[in-house]
Amino acid sequence: MEKGKVDALLGIVFGDEGKGKVVDVFTPKYDVVARFAGGPNAGHTIIFEGKKFVLRSIPSGIFDEGKLNIIGNGCVIAPDLFMAEAQELETAGYDLRSRLHISKRAHLILPTHRVLDRAYEAAKGKSKVGTTGKGIGPTYSEKASRTSLRVGDILENFPAKYAALKARHEQILRDLNFTDYDITEEEKKWMEGIEYMRTFPLTDTEIEINKYLREGKNVLAEGAQGTMLDIDHGTYPFVSSSSTVCGGVCTGLGVAPNSIGEVFGIFKAYSTRVGAGPFPVELFDEVGDKIREIGHEYGAVTGRNRRCGWVDLVALKYAIMINGVTQLIMMKGDVLDSFDTIKACVAYEKDGVQTTDMPYDTEGWKAVYKEIPGWKTDLTGITRQEDFPEAFASYIKYLETELETPITIVSVGPDRAQTIERK
Repeated sequence: MEKGKVDALLGIVFGDEGKGKVVDVFTPKYDVVARFAGGPNAGHTIIFEGKKFVLRSIPSGIFDEGKLNIIGNGCVIAPDLFMAEAQELETAGYDLRSRLHISKRAHLILPTHRVLDRAYEAAKGKSKVGTTGKGIGPTYSEKASRTSLRVGDILENFPAKYAALKARHEQILRDLNFTDYDITEEEKKWMEGIEYMRTFPLTDTEIEINKYLREGKNVLAEGAQGTMLDIDHGTYPFVSSSSTVCGGVCTGLGVAPNSIGEVFGIFKAYSTRVGAGPFPVELFDEVGDKIREIGHEYGAVTGRNRRCGWVDLVALKYAIMINGVTQLIMMKGDVLDSFDTIKACVAYEKDGVQTTDMPYDTEGWKAVYKEIPGWKTDLTGITRQEDFPEAFASYIKYLETELETPITIVSVGPDRAQTIERK
């Protein structure tokens, strides 16, 4: 029997590209959908049949009965937030326990991790990273320092393990003079979440996934955030705390590099970023405001305004190289329907020097643009690529040529039905 493959579906700029929708569309082609990195700051929004769901930790394949969904070892989980998310899906009629497994090697976000997150941000002053305050960074930090708790720890002598780590956190907070907090109610709900998680299959998911691969079954690895927020290759220190790139699939799920098949890179027809950090294509004028309003560019989890700009070919070429992207998926083409002119960043410039390579530090670099005619046509009702207006088809072709990678799927609206496969 031919061995199965792990196809990776990754955001390749700053995240928020619409990965959840595409995973939902792709799921029927796969046997397993797995999250390999990130925590409950990653809001994947899915809209179908007039209903809207925002998934934070649960993979976006959860709506397809008969498919196994896995939260991999590379993820961090907040039990209280997981419980709230899962119960919302159960209320909507989805049987989760038959289709969701959680890695015993995934790490737990404690209530005191969230307090630490706030304390560390406050200590940075003007150098704040702009975290969501979900405790994700402190959890990954402790994972690296070998002091964190994992999901498997809840199965044996957990109260003592929890009390010891909580006491350690409280000492750190005292050292930071950050004592104005009360987690009493939050901790109660968190413990309820622990008991709720015990009702799910807590497994050695890396063994499970490799078993499925040996049986010829295929896995879709669902990324969180984007390449430019990767802990190694992003705009450090304004990044996430995990490996968001294709290499993170191997470490976050326990699969070998030769198991990777297709690498789908998702990007928007323009650019967005949440939080602090350099963003060379950011628009501070009415054009940026217009893109934000038309595109509803507000965080799915936090509600924060997303910073908006034109498409960034420098960042995209870098991400395609880092991830080995084999196919591109362009989202939200419809948001640019009303613009007379579209722009694409083809280089960065600083102190009279231009580059098309991603700099070590993008602070202070300005975007160099190429202007492209707009299509001035409503794309939202189009269902076939043959019906694309000529200017829109030319925009896609231009991006494919510059990025040297085929754009095989184009999204022209938020519904799963507004997803067009290109020949």
